[in-house]
Amino acid sequence: MHKILIVEDEPAMQLGLRDNLEFEGYTVESAEDGDSGLNKILNNSYDLVLLDVMLPHRSGFDICREVRSQGIETPIILLTAKGEEIDKILGLELGADDYVTKPFSVRELLARIKALLRRSNSPAETAEGGNITIGRLTLDFGSYTAFESGREIKLSHKEFEILHYLFDRRNQAVSRHSLLEDIWGYEEQPTTRTVDNFIVRLRQKIEGNPNSPRIILTVHGYGYKMIH
Repeated sequence: MHKILIVEDEPAMQLGLRDNLEFEGYTVESAEDGDSGLNKILNNSYDLVLLDVMLPHRSGFDICREVRSQGIETPIILLTAKGEEIDKILGLELGADDYVTKPFSVRELLARIKALLRRSNSPAETAEGGNITIGRLTLDFGSYTAFESGREIKLSHKEFEILHYLFDRRNQAVSRHSLLEDIWGYEEQPTTRTVDNFIVRLRQKIEGNPNSPRIILTVHGYGYKMIH
């Protein structure tokens, strides 16, 4: 049974998250401010942390920075009321694994939690320094950076998530349904066509010949398979 820590200072939000997570079968602990949240993370073992950004005493960004500096790799999802791109990027650069902007749907959050827990239980083979090479790109999923021949290539958050998801399941067929549920969480009711469009864009960035892909293959009538 997975154990999740909620670090959230709003009582109603904390209670709502606890009720939904416990209903899904998770063991839940909570903290109401930054100092107690950091103390719990440093002195206990959790499978995942839901971390509010705006907290008394110590911000979620500060907690994330300190936790990663201590070598703790517990998956962290940031909960933030801020929608500005700079805040999201900062959180990811500090070591957060994902973020959800308030207000959010519980279904979306649960899907993201499940995806992160699956990923953390499926260790990826990485090269020295945490980098992996997929086609033309060298990627670091921890810092959300991608390079081609030393030049940084811009990928969206969803593009990184899709590549990471397929890489963790490399040489296995992955259904469009699984991608929708685990990457999007059915956020804004995307369709399988949404997945296909993202795959087209990713092929243009990683394949030698996007029109004749050798890395992300189509499994007709089902989904995709990454050959690595």
